[in-house]
Amino acid sequence: MEQTLYDQVGGEPFFEKLVAAFYVAIEQDELLRPMYPEDLEDSKRTMVLFLSQYWGGPTTYMQERGHPRLRMRHAPFRITKMARDHWMIAMSSALESVRSELTVDQFEEMTAYFEMAAHQMRNV
Repeated sequence: MEQTLYDQVGGEPFFEKLVAAFYVAIEQDELLRPMYPEDLEDSKRTMVLFLSQYWGGPTTYMQERGHPRLRMRHAPFRITKMARDHWMIAMSSALESVRSELTVDQFEEMTAYFEMAAHQMRNV
């Protein structure tokens, strides 16, 4: 049986590290920071659970929050091309911070997913 990417990268600790790096960038971004709650802990946890599940880990996200419905959940926010680009810069920075823990294929697969997802969230 083929291992999931979740298993290949070491499970939840990898995604915790990725999400922590992402939120460091978010906290410093004047365009994106206002879209997030003052306390980022729940947002971080939710993102770790979502990414863990997406990449083949436990289904805790689905059990707690139901279907991801990413576009619906992000609909209240004005996601322009600029916001999308800022989000991708934050995520690209986070991916770079964990790049040494990924194979080239894993890095490319994750980058492609985040680019696709960021593009789909754009609503303005």
